[in-house]
Amino acid sequence: MKKTCFGKLASICALLMIATMVLVGCGGGGGEKKSDSKKFLNIATGGTAGTYYPIGGAMAEILNKSIPGMNASAQSTGASVANINMLKDGSVDLAIVQNDLTYYASNGTEMFKDKKMDNLRGIATLYPETCQIVTLQDSGIETVADFRGRRVAVGAAGSGTEANARQIMEAYGVAYADITVQYLSFGEAASALKDGNVDVAFVTAGYPTAAIQDIASQRKVRLIPVDAATADRLIAKYPFYTKTKIPSGTYAGFDQDVSAVSVMAMLVTTDKMDDALGGEIAKALFSNLDRLKAAHSVGKLITKEGAMNGMSVKMNGGAEQFFKK
Repeated sequence: MKKTCFGKLASICALLMIATMVLVGCGGGGGEKKSDSKKFLNIATGGTAGTYYPIGGAMAEILNKSIPGMNASAQSTGASVANINMLKDGSVDLAIVQNDLTYYASNGTEMFKDKKMDNLRGIATLYPETCQIVTLQDSGIETVADFRGRRVAVGAAGSGTEANARQIMEAYGVAYADITVQYLSFGEAASALKDGNVDVAFVTAGYPTAAIQDIASQRKVRLIPVDAATADRLIAKYPFYTKTKIPSGTYAGFDQDVSAVSVMAMLVTTDKMDDALGGEIAKALFSNLDRLKAAHSVGKLITKEGAMNGMSVKMNGGAEQFFKK
């Protein structure tokens, strides 16, 4: 009798142990599945006072609301060059970058010489960052061809602006040997123009640009045009450029439209992102453009129709399919 009771008790204990193991196993599996369903994305932007940061923050908000399980966050960075390096080391998944710098990185040229990164993939181009060429109205300079023998601020050494300046002048047959080159930041160039220490300056940024507004508040300025034929030659050689019109009234005393070229701010990832997620990101962002418009004034320039203008690298397959629908 005692043996029978003991046997029954042992059987019950064994069954309880098996049930406990099954429950623990189910609980562990459920927790792992929940973790796997989360999509964590870091978005590299720029400085907190710039344009990239608020746009990136709005993007994170849109993705979190639109894609199930998404946990996206925007982080302040040193902008384009730093962002490409962060994509390279895998510390971010998405980044806002100028399309010319993306082109240089993917082809191993300019500041990325011998540092080729051929796994960059485009999600979309966003809005233009215009190559503005500013001089004073009394300088006598009316075209890029007039730069010969003049002091030209071409941007900081090794910067995207400096590459733009060199390429645009080259399209007009003007080389660095023909000018006195000044490597100056936007703020330094503005001060030098006002003080008469340079004759003309290149500024690549969304308009209106604070540095040029500063000059225009004290001196009458002129923006030097890039004519359509030259722009076509430039785009044929450097496909990241697009044609732009800087509208009348952009700066004080500025009473006419000026033809120009722009590079594009763009959203970039790498080939580590699968096509399905790339397509979801593109759909979410371009279905919520009002939120991007509310984040910054450049948001009004972001359109689905223009999302492949100036695309300088191979696109994520899902994003490309979304825009081609």
